[in-house]
Amino acid sequence: MRRSEKEITERSAIDDVINRCLVCRLGLSDDGFPYVVPMNFGYEGDTLFLHSAREGKKLDILRKNNRVCVEFDTDVEIISSDDAFGWSARYACVMGFGTAWLVDDPAEKRKAYDALMLHYAGKTFEYPDPCVDCSIIIKITLDSVSGKLSA
Repeated sequence: MRRSEKEITERSAIDDVINRCLVCRLGLSDDGFPYVVPMNFGYEGDTLFLHSAREGKKLDILRKNNRVCVEFDTDVEIISSDDAFGWSARYACVMGFGTAWLVDDPAEKRKAYDALMLHYAGKTFEYPDPCVDCSIIIKITLDSVSGKLSA
């Protein structure tokens, strides 16, 4: 990282940024072209869970190339100035790289939905079979993460 004084080095602080985010951005590579999509997520340790319809561009890309990048940001605030070059921003962000797997097993999908709902609602729910059947889970194992804080 170029600005080492802004690097978040403690894993607990990186996890805190991720846990406070409402959306992650999933970065994919489609035959050399970038494709980024905002996603809701659940997070457990080094694993992310995203839910998706059973068809679509991101799944087509993942079936060809399951190496992914994810980005999280929170606490974003623009800092204005009278000087154009004095403008800045405050934020906390995390970048992660990993491998994505498509999960279709109903029991595994329910566990992933628990992670998603714990993230957003703070509790788990019952998931009707038809709803579970019409979706797919993208499970991402993170190989590396790094964080940055601009205060």
